Amino acid sequence: MALAREDSSPLFAGTVAGTLRLILYLAFAMVLMVLDHRNGWMWRIRYTASAVVEPVYRLAGMPAAGMRNLSVAFADRQLLTEQNQRLREDLLLANAKLNRMASVAQQNERLKELLATQHSLELNVQLARVIDVDLGSYRHRMLVNAGARDGVKKGQVVIDARGVIGQVVEVMPRTSLVMLVTDPDHAIPVVVERTGLRTVAYGSRDGDQLSLPNISMAADVRPGDKLLTSGLGGRFPPGFPVGEIRGVEPGASGMFLEGRARPTADLDRSEDVLLLHDQAEPAGPPEPATPAGPPADLAPAPAATVAPPPRATTLPNAAPAPTSTAP
Repeated sequence: MALAREDSSPLFAGTVAGTLRLILYLAFAMVLMVLDHRNGWMWRIRYTASAVVEPVYRLAGMPAAGMRNLSVAFADRQLLTEQNQRLREDLLLANAKLNRMASVAQQNERLKELLATQHSLELNVQLARVIDVDLGSYRHRMLVNAGARDGVKKGQVVIDARGVIGQVVEVMPRTSLVMLVTDPDHAIPVVVERTGLRTVAYGSRDGDQLSLPNISMAADVRPGDKLLTSGLGGRFPPGFPVGEIRGVEPGASGMFLEGRARPTADLDRSEDVLLLHDQAEPAGPPEPATPAGPPADLAPAPAATVAPPPRATTLPNAAPAPTSTAP
């Protein structure tokens, strides 16, 4: 039967029973402290209790931790996406700058080669930039950014650092059209550097070859021979590289050999070319050659010259000499 409210007493009442109960609890606490201090029993109990209660704490904190992790994940994902986008843009920009620097370096090297060609040969040339290249089946042309206002004339020879490219066939005010040496309508007199054989190199429809159809059957022409301009015709100055023999075989007629050559100039890769102006003619006659021979003090004395006998003169009043006639 439940006790009434007024009959209930506090845990540590001021009575004798309450005092004994307090003393008993204090003694029990002292025993527990001594045992915990000496044997660590209470620590083991707390450790075991924490291991049992910890999953409850984790389970209770999972919703808040999940929400926090989701917000951090979304924020980090957006941040990482933005950073990745910026890094990709920086990488593309760096690659573009690197490619541009490499292109500029190659262009500088080609310009150095062109200037070296000009200085080494002491040529009167004009630098021009290639605007367009047409390597079709029936025409091989190049458009450069120099025209009549720049002093370009029809028929000017166009070269690069490696060899002959072609000649100007059409001149506009600001641009000029160049026919390449590989054009089917182009021909250039050449000489084989090794043997001195003269022939003519024609363009072909292959786009990257020259044709030499008129080589004598007895001519000494081999793959690897260098072709130079011969200077015949007066259009192309002598000594410029034109191509390299790749192969020689009998022609279709059987009367001549037909050679195939690869152009020396970078027809499809040149960005800057040189327009060759006419070379200045020497002023006045050539200087006389210095006579060779022994010194004047060692040379023998000239022989005495004998004066010719005086001619007989006929006086106007003198009688003619008698003439005798044979019987």
